[in-house]
Amino acid sequence: MSVNREELKNLIDSIQEEDAVQVYDFIGYLNMKREKETIEQMNLGHLSEDKGIIYQVQQSRKDRSNGRIYDQKQGLDYLQRKIKEFESEQDL
Repeated sequence: MSVNREELKNLIDSIQEEDAVQVYDFIGYLNMKREKETIEQMNLGHLSEDKGIIYQVQQSRKDRSNGRIYDQKQGLDYLQRKIKEFESEQDL
C-alpha cells in the first residue's frame, strides 16, 4: 500500500495538539516494534549459524531420546553435589 507522505504530513499538521502527542507516541511504538523485529531476526540468524549452540541442541535431543534427562529433584540434587564438590576443592 502506497501512502502519499505529503497528505500524511498535512493530516498531522491539521490535528489537535493532544492528538498529535498520540500520533507521535504511535510512530515511536512502530519504530521500536520494527527495531525489535530486526534484532530478533539478527539473533535468530546468528544462533542458527552458531556451531556450539547447534551441537548443544543436538546433544540435548539425543539425551532426551535416550532418557538421560533430569527431573526437578534430580537436577537439584545434581547441582547440590556439584556445589559441595566445588566447595571442598576450595578448602584445599
